[in-house]
Amino acid sequence: MATAATASHPASASTSGRDALAAASSSPVAVCLVPFRWWARVREEEAAGGVQYAATAAASPSYYGLRLLHSFLHPDLVLRLERGECRAGGGDGGGGGRSYALVPADELSRALARQNSGLGLQNKHSFAGDSAGAYPLVLRISVRETSILTLKISKKDNPVENYKRANKIFNVDSQPVHVWDFSGQTNLILMNEWNRLHDCCHADQENLLEVQVYAMSDSLTSKIGGDMNSDSSYRSFGRAGSMGLIGLENLGNTCFMNSSIQCLAHTPKLVDYFLGDYAKNINRTNPLGLNGELALAFGELLRSLWTDRKPVPPHHFKEKIACFAPQFSGFNQHDSQELLAFLLDGLHEDLNQVKCKPYEEAKDASGRPDEEVADEYWSNHLARNDSVIVDTCHGQYKSTLTCPTCSNTSVTFDPFMYLSLPVPSTAKRVMTVTVFSTDGSREPCSYDVSVPKFGTLSDLVQALSIACLLGDDEILLVTEVYNNCIIRYLEEPSDSVSLLRDGDKLAAYRLPKRHEKSPLVVFTHQHFDEHSSDDNLTPQMREFEAPLLAALPEAINGLSLQDIYLKLLSPFRLSNRAGSLNLCMESNSDSVNLMDATSPDSGSNNCQNSQLEDCPESSYCSASECEIMKERDDLHDRCSGSNKEAQMEEFEFYLKSERGDGQQQKIEINELNLRETAPSRLHINVHWLQNASRKYATSMLNTLPEIHKLELIPKGTEDSVALHGCLEAFLKEEPLGPEDMWYCPCCKKHQQAMKKLDLWRLPEVLVIHLKRFSYTQFTRNKLETFVDFPTSDLDLSSYIADKSKQPSSHYRLYAISNHYGNMGGGHYTASIYHEEGKGWYKFDDDCVTPMSQDSIKTPAAYVLFYRRE
Repeated sequence: MATAATASHPASASTSGRDALAAASSSPVAVCLVPFRWWARVREEEAAGGVQYAATAAASPSYYGLRLLHSFLHPDLVLRLERGECRAGGGDGGGGGRSYALVPADELSRALARQNSGLGLQNKHSFAGDSAGAYPLVLRISVRETSILTLKISKKDNPVENYKRANKIFNVDSQPVHVWDFSGQTNLILMNEWNRLHDCCHADQENLLEVQVYAMSDSLTSKIGGDMNSDSSYRSFGRAGSMGLIGLENLGNTCFMNSSIQCLAHTPKLVDYFLGDYAKNINRTNPLGLNGELALAFGELLRSLWTDRKPVPPHHFKEKIACFAPQFSGFNQHDSQELLAFLLDGLHEDLNQVKCKPYEEAKDASGRPDEEVADEYWSNHLARNDSVIVDTCHGQYKSTLTCPTCSNTSVTFDPFMYLSLPVPSTAKRVMTVTVFSTDGSREPCSYDVSVPKFGTLSDLVQALSIACLLGDDEILLVTEVYNNCIIRYLEEPSDSVSLLRDGDKLAAYRLPKRHEKSPLVVFTHQHFDEHSSDDNLTPQMREFEAPLLAALPEAINGLSLQDIYLKLLSPFRLSNRAGSLNLCMESNSDSVNLMDATSPDSGSNNCQNSQLEDCPESSYCSASECEIMKERDDLHDRCSGSNKEAQMEEFEFYLKSERGDGQQQKIEINELNLRETAPSRLHINVHWLQNASRKYATSMLNTLPEIHKLELIPKGTEDSVALHGCLEAFLKEEPLGPEDMWYCPCCKKHQQAMKKLDLWRLPEVLVIHLKRFSYTQFTRNKLETFVDFPTSDLDLSSYIADKSKQPSSHYRLYAISNHYGNMGGGHYTASIYHEEGKGWYKFDDDCVTPMSQDSIKTPAAYVLFYRRE
């Protein structure tokens, strides 16, 4: 068999095939590719040379067979061609491989006539009559947009081998081909359909066929010399090129990009789409798109991954990403999920078939059935969005908002492209917090509470409320204390506890819930520090002990301010801590023996209470529930021996400047209505005079403990989290944040509504993002929790609100984007199931290696890709 190719240069009997292709001419001359051994036997008669190509079989198979080509590839011709030197002598070229010669067609015709077509290759597809040879089939091959070559091939010839030889002649690597008829037919022409090709081709004109080129496999075994007519030989060929088992070069911290690309490049529906004629679907006029450039760059990269034979450097794709998303420019490490979200959205808009998007106003449910409302929302979505990304990755969930005041509900149905699931952390942090009363009824008590390592202040307050038996009519205000001053009020429930360091000191204050919005007064204690001056002549006032806090009454003056402060100090007055109810101390007693009972056990309360020898874990840190408190108060009233005037000699009150510049204004006893000018928090510095310190056990306020160091659950006992647990955490009802409040049409104001999510419509490909990373203004953290996810039969039926219209709610895992390391420095890889290989492969940048299914589950799993079963 011979391949007839049209070249634009003449050839003569005295000119070699290579020179023939190099000579100038205005008329095309057909040249043929023939086995060199056969041509060597007739070349003396024809006195013609040829351009030699050495064809060597691969040493070992690498990949898997391309089923489309099984029916018409031949073992003696499907070889890896390497260009060899032009030889004048006989023998095989290519160093032991099988050689071919490029021969002018007219010379070959004379040789065939004399040798009676002794090519040794049987033409299985002949056509009646001589028209097939008289009117050769003309093919126009487009390798690049700027390189179009023309071939003339006889209809008598075996088609596939002809195309492969023509590709190599014109400096295209030897590659299997797919053939489409562009003269009017668009269906793929297979071997069993080739005998109908003459029916659709016109003998008197050029017929346009698209030849899609795929890389040749190295999996050819030693079939040379075997039975060429054996059917078994057709099943021995590897799939074209790598068929997806090719890595991506790391261009410099681009492993995050490589991981996401590999997962998408092995999504079956996307592979079929981008290996086909996807360019016709590009929407270059979409203002939300990227002029089709992102889709073209991704399509080109995906084709390279499925056709090339060595790692692909994604330079062009990275340039396009950086052009349209500057946050991914440069060579810094980024989040693979963020790139994935941008890529899916960008591909959708570039391929969106809706040229003019209609305006569809979302209508309220108004009591209509959920099924009707959901279908309406979905129809509106499809009216504006129609692409392969929508068909593959878009689903729908139901969102229900409930007003906490009037119980009014709002139901909407929104599309999603992926699910971002929270990962409940099993790592714990033990934190120590000291709780103070704001009415002088209790002594301070320290509690050790366990919270999630990356939990929120809401978690801390909840655990602390349980530990201190907080009443239903009380709230906790948590503060950070430094140098005996409150430096921060921890009032944002969503703030992470990771903002708090090990050495920080926390104080929480019990406030009546009715005073939640009331102004507060904060007392900071000060006394003269004789060591604060070098000359010891001018001592300075210095803060000491933990601050005390209380709610401000409606009217406040100097005298009432003093009363509030004295009440807060009541638990610390020495005359109230005699340790015996039968002992009435003298009012002028300078000191007493102080009996402090503490409970140092970790995980319990560490209390200081002189009235009780023991302080149970479940009790308040005082005798408030006993008659002791009443007796103690009576004892104080009878035995204190102090009056208002005497107490004024113990303390001086100064209004602290709001500017924090250290300026103070003394408050007189008869000063009226301080609240008129008071801010939300009135900061008072209390100067302790010398005789005051003798009457109070101030050491109790000086024992504010540190938070403690991190205490994590040992790795051996740390529990894993099931993927279903992450789904349940995502779908559970929870209040909106203060920054995301919902406007209730019934209440006519914004409300912190309760939000509940339900899955309604599942996509063909379900992308699940595990939210391992948390970001704050000051910190970045990663959860290393092991998430146990199913590799097959992920059943989501229990999470579907409407099960009637679901084709299937069972999914099988096929790809994972992994992140190893921490936020400061990490590395991304991909674990992907290869359909033809029937196994899992690890894609680590340019390195692709097999891996066992047991090894794909790790704490590094970050983005999971499931396809419907």
